[in-house]
Amino acid sequence: MTTPTRQIRATYNDKTIRVYQAYNNIIADSALKHGRFVSPPFKIERMTWIKPSFLWMMYRSGWGKKDNRQNRILAIDITRAGFEWALSHSLLSHQSNDYTNKDEWLKIKKATPVRIQWDPERDIHLQPLEYRSIQIGLSNEAVPLYVNQWIQNITDITETTQHIHELIIDGNIKEAETLLPQESPYPLIEEIAKTINLSQERIRYKPQFF
Repeated sequence: MTTPTRQIRATYNDKTIRVYQAYNNIIADSALKHGRFVSPPFKIERMTWIKPSFLWMMYRSGWGKKDNRQNRILAIDITRAGFEWALSHSLLSHQSNDYTNKDEWLKIKKATPVRIQWDPERDIHLQPLEYRSIQIGLSNEAVPLYVNQWIQNITDITETTQHIHELIIDGNIKEAETLLPQESPYPLIEEIAKTINLSQERIRYKPQFF
């Protein structure tokens, strides 16, 4: 079966969905100690991007080796209700092209706290695939909601990602693939699917807004 161009694939259960972020040691250690991001060192006033795709996170961080600002990989389990709130309060990053009035666009942008980007998904070698992966940028009121309400658990998976990367370098691709997280298509109602420009998604359940 062909993977739809724009489809959310993630590790999730009935209550939570896993997203990934990469940070430096100071922010990562603080988050693990408190079970959430604490300001400081986390900057709550800045946009923060969450990614459900493990391999896209590996691409973005270079398996945690791109630079010391992204050397710790965190797996963050957040509520599905919060995740769907973010999607339903989002704008596509390229949506500015739909507005001829700049002031109108800026007004709508200011009132919408979440940005959506669809970037090429990556394979285990971090090469681009034909279909895309979602990146979710949280700003304004979405950030304190994420930090204080949505996050249920934070796990440091840096050692696991390094082990997978070492297997790939050594040519043990099949073994490395067995260690990748199992990501399945994430179900959404039609209204949210339209908001984020999802491809060929089906209504499976009612959103769990809080």
